[in-house]
Amino acid sequence: MDFSKQYDAIKQLADQIYANPELGYKEKKTKARVLDYLQQVNPNIEWTDFSTTGFRTTLGSEKKDLHIAFIAELDAVYAPSHFRADSENGAAHNCGHYTQVAIALALYQQLFETKAYEAFDFQLTFIFVPAEEYLDLPYREKLRKQGSITHYGGKPEAMRLGVFDDIDLGICVHAIGGEFDQRTIEINSDLAGFLYKKYHFKGKATHAGLDPFSSVNAYNISTLFNTAIGLSRQQLDEKHQVRINPIVMNADMSTNVIPNHITVGSDLRTQSVDYMKEVGDRLDAAAKGSAHALMGEVAIDTQMGYLPFKQDRYLSTFVARAFDKNDSIDAMMNNNPISAAGDIGDLSYMMPCIQIGYSGFTGTIHGDDFIDVDPEYIYCVFPAFLVDVLNEMSGNLDQEKIYRRSYQDYLQLIASITETK
Repeated sequence: MDFSKQYDAIKQLADQIYANPELGYKEKKTKARVLDYLQQVNPNIEWTDFSTTGFRTTLGSEKKDLHIAFIAELDAVYAPSHFRADSENGAAHNCGHYTQVAIALALYQQLFETKAYEAFDFQLTFIFVPAEEYLDLPYREKLRKQGSITHYGGKPEAMRLGVFDDIDLGICVHAIGGEFDQRTIEINSDLAGFLYKKYHFKGKATHAGLDPFSSVNAYNISTLFNTAIGLSRQQLDEKHQVRINPIVMNADMSTNVIPNHITVGSDLRTQSVDYMKEVGDRLDAAAKGSAHALMGEVAIDTQMGYLPFKQDRYLSTFVARAFDKNDSIDAMMNNNPISAAGDIGDLSYMMPCIQIGYSGFTGTIHGDDFIDVDPEYIYCVFPAFLVDVLNEMSGNLDQEKIYRRSYQDYLQLIASITETK
């Protein structure tokens, strides 16, 4: 399938999005550009809006037994030091989402104009999701208090709104970090899930010179807690790729007053939900023990980030089959889990999902110099490969291997993770 005719227009749009990054739930200009392009391709297109800037559109109207979502993410990262960061909002597209969106548009245009989608035995819906990156949290908390959203992440929010209720499986794509000598794809790269933990240590303030004897030093409690975390790392199972990064988030201290409060916050990343719970309990025990040892108190807040993402191995077999028949892509990476996270993990709890990686960039993902260097591969060769993947799936998907859980099941799981013993 030839994507070269639309290449110039797709690349121009991608460059426009790259040059105009927006943070989650604020992607108004990005959404307008995407919809404008889709309406030029299909003047009769219909779409449904959701959660501020998200929307979905389906190719064709024929109902079929299976329904696949191709998902692209609209938002950028907060990275004001990036060389193409927006000077006003500090956002930068150094995670590659701008290419996701362009790939989705290239795929839509080609399938629509050739009517190739009509031969699929499944419906195909394109879902453009806001707020994948877990950041700008004060703004999202404001939206939550206003009742505009419930979840910080765009996919969990879409799940709540029923956007995925008629979808059976999800396909995402994502830039691979690092530079490659060969054009490369990646499958089965599992992602970590993470919690946000906040430990509010409470002590007793006194004059540091006159009467330190009757004080309870909250800062010392936090220091003991950090020491406990450091010593406990030896007991963490390496196969779960645990990541902990405690920082001081809130403290009002002066040198002549013993501090009576300090907040230590940390994310907690693991490759499994069960181990996330176990390590979370260990951190809580360390915090309580540190407070008890120095005669203080601690209050614990646990906030869910994203669930771990285990890519569906069955769906990945169709990607591998397409790669084996392909002579335009040189290499395929397989089974390399990483400790990055994404809200695709939450969606994958409800239904099978895969996220296919693609090379073509220079610089470090989320770094100051990230940008594409092989746009022909990203906007022509790779989308053509995705058509091959869809063709491999058509007529061959075994519905018995496609699971389904409800949004209520998801909420129950989140509650079980965030409860504090």
